[in-house]
Amino acid sequence: MSVVAAIVLRVTTRPRLLLIDGHSMAFRAFFALPAENFSTSTGQHTNAAYGFTSMLINVLRDEAPTHVAVAFDVSRKSFRTEEYPEYKDGRATTPEEFKGQVPLIQQILDALGIQWITLDNYEADDILATLSHQAGAEGYETLICSGDRDSFQLVTGDTTVLYPVKGVSELARMTPEAVEAKYGVSPQRYRDLAALVGEKSDNLPGVPGVGPKTAAKWITTYEGLDGVIAAADAIKGKAGQSLRDHLSDVMRNARLNKLVTDLELASRPEGLAWSGWDAEATSEIFSVLEFASLRDRLASQLADKRIGEDPEPVGATEVAEADLAVLEPGQLAAWLSARAGTGRIGVAATGEFKHGAGRLSGLALASDGHHAWLDPSALDEADENALAAWLADPTATKAVHDAKRFGLACRSHGWNLDGVTSDTALAAYLVRPDLKSDSLEALATRYLGRELNPRTAAAQPTLDGLETDGENEAAANLAALAAATRDLAEVLDGELASHNAAGLLADMELPVMTVLTEMEAIGITADVAHLTGLESTFAAEAAEAVAAAHAAVDQTFNLRSPKQLQEILFDKLGMPKTKRTKTGYTTDADSLAGLYATTQHPVLEAILRHRDREKLKQTVSGLLAEVAEDGRIHTTYQQNVAATGRLSSKDPNLQNIPVRTDAGRRIRQGFIVTEGFETLMTCDYSQIEMRIMAHLSGDEGLIEAFKSGEDLHTTVAARVFNVEPGSVDAEQRRRIKAMSYGLAYGLSAYGLSQQLGITPEEARGLMEEYFTRFGGVRDYLRTVVEEARKAGYTETMFGRRRYLPDLNSDNRQRRDMAERAALNAPIQGSAADIMKIAMLNVHRALVAAKVKSRVLLQVHDELVLEIAPGEAPEVEKLVRAEMASAAELMVPLEVSVGTGGDWDTAAH
Repeated sequence: MSVVAAIVLRVTTRPRLLLIDGHSMAFRAFFALPAENFSTSTGQHTNAAYGFTSMLINVLRDEAPTHVAVAFDVSRKSFRTEEYPEYKDGRATTPEEFKGQVPLIQQILDALGIQWITLDNYEADDILATLSHQAGAEGYETLICSGDRDSFQLVTGDTTVLYPVKGVSELARMTPEAVEAKYGVSPQRYRDLAALVGEKSDNLPGVPGVGPKTAAKWITTYEGLDGVIAAADAIKGKAGQSLRDHLSDVMRNARLNKLVTDLELASRPEGLAWSGWDAEATSEIFSVLEFASLRDRLASQLADKRIGEDPEPVGATEVAEADLAVLEPGQLAAWLSARAGTGRIGVAATGEFKHGAGRLSGLALASDGHHAWLDPSALDEADENALAAWLADPTATKAVHDAKRFGLACRSHGWNLDGVTSDTALAAYLVRPDLKSDSLEALATRYLGRELNPRTAAAQPTLDGLETDGENEAAANLAALAAATRDLAEVLDGELASHNAAGLLADMELPVMTVLTEMEAIGITADVAHLTGLESTFAAEAAEAVAAAHAAVDQTFNLRSPKQLQEILFDKLGMPKTKRTKTGYTTDADSLAGLYATTQHPVLEAILRHRDREKLKQTVSGLLAEVAEDGRIHTTYQQNVAATGRLSSKDPNLQNIPVRTDAGRRIRQGFIVTEGFETLMTCDYSQIEMRIMAHLSGDEGLIEAFKSGEDLHTTVAARVFNVEPGSVDAEQRRRIKAMSYGLAYGLSAYGLSQQLGITPEEARGLMEEYFTRFGGVRDYLRTVVEEARKAGYTETMFGRRRYLPDLNSDNRQRRDMAERAALNAPIQGSAADIMKIAMLNVHRALVAAKVKSRVLLQVHDELVLEIAPGEAPEVEKLVRAEMASAAELMVPLEVSVGTGGDWDTAAH
């Protein structure tokens, strides 16, 4: 007992200094966490700040330092660049997403009561070296957290480097023994080894052909770098000669990598005492940065270092003391009856989901203060009837995350789902359509300050106050997800209201979700024999292209290898160089197409044909892989991926099938009408984006062009080029069509020039001519960006918002991207909304007409229906009417309809 007390006394009385290289660890955090998954509602990227703070909390908890400081570089310029201007020149340009995050980290440090230090003309390493040198002389134990190996020269018996080996979550303890075991030299001689080997990240070239092992051997043999330099003439072999040839580099490296230990700093170690974190200040900055989970971790893991009271975080909803009912057969009906009229119930489920179906293996329900779990496969007849009735009851309101997938699983059990008033995935998407991470755990962290991990049952949080044994742990964890879904729905209801999006969820997205559930469950029949033959055809054509490429250069090579392509095209054939990359010159499709346009070399034609056929083969292979046991393809529609509101699909991606090429048509021939039905029918909007452009801009010339009933692009070209419509040639029409659609997508003059193969000056002149004839379009495009800049968002005709904080960014590249998004979001978004309204109206009309025909697919601006015998005339009339009346525009919504036994034949 006395021995233990003595050990504790020694640990707690000796001061422990934690020093952190701020820029080094911030960069590590930045590259460890995807930038697109960490940003505030204002668009500020926070991945570096989040990762750094997470690491800091862990180290403060695990190491319990008494003194703390963080050092930052001021810039890349220092006394080292004065001697060697190329110092650190090899480093890539700082990513745009990283810029602005270091000041955020410094604000966090201020709130945590941790000092941060900078010094002009010196690096953070030098600050850490000075402080650790001072601390060692004063009897401190020192920990240096840095991703820079130069810090290893500071390691002693009292100084340990915490070196990141995996992002910033895993740190290796580099003690004198660890340094020597890894590099073969003591820490005091690590600088000597680095001088010989060089440091790529600092752009300090070492001795060619000399690696760490050889360098360590020399240093040991000759007792340090000075001895190696003195004995350079005696070292034999190629390595010795290489050393003699590069001695000046070695001596320069040794001067530059030596850390400064005698700087004049404002604080010495004793002035870096850490008394704790300010609860109010950290709550404020974490709220601004939306770091709810870090706020909770700080409060729970470093509670003893709290100063002041932490206010309740906005939007955090704790799960109340609750009972968990693990329902046995015969108990569900009573549980549901007791919850009737108590408000919305959160739902979470586990199971297998694929090919438009699924089977549930666990179901959790969360009411206000009451939670239940049940096994859907173990229900008795009374319980199954009660569950089916509750699921289908529109007055029994429910909150579900990804309700479409849950609805598909319910259908597989023979149950219908209704009464969903919040799909938290869709609600979060409407609030922030650009947010990439919409998982339940990410949203619970963001809005509730609650950590969830639905993939690891043992690590999931259980309900507050709930005692569970191992048998019920999974049930408690699933109930925690249901509770989080319910609480999240309440918070998101408020967010939707403030973003004017509550109506979009209730009247558009949730009804669309229900229709998509039915479409996915039905699927479309695949002609497997046709697709299999097509797969073989494309594979054979790809092989023929390989043979043609080899014959064109009289040499075999790997067409998939960028390195070998570079050797063939640029070294052997001497073709004009493309854009330079880290690995040479790019061989992407656009670059090779440009080269082919210039050179017409047959090897390029063969390479491009090979890539095209390989892509087509992969598309067909993907379709075949997704044919279910019922012989049908059940794609999965995604409502919350495209920021503009457009639907996308996956497994398989139907939008990936070429539309206007012969190969694309052959692939579409593999989608066929089901036995018992008469035909497929395709119905799509004609030029919907341009019609919306005419409506939003109010341009009289463009409106008249649509109302005239003539070919739009010919009519517009005639006005732009000041000729009669009959005199417009194919090239003039092509240019106007490209520009008209390009304007709706925010295309620049440079982009138009690339698309048309003309100079930027010609493209700019073409756009000026266009705007001269159609001034309303010009005025609209100017106005929409300026209004978005003031409001912070764009809006579709139906109120769908897309927030664009970068419209006011100081960074020109980010600002330009935001302006292009501001131009196209209202047009593309309105087109997406109209398509959803049309799909809903068509579906409701089919149900009201009591026909057997049904909607199977929605791709781009097209609906694909399966028509029952004898119903084609009635359904065509119905679809035309419903699609044409989906929105009131200043120009008519034109609908094209076609029929046929397969998707291609049904095209028009």
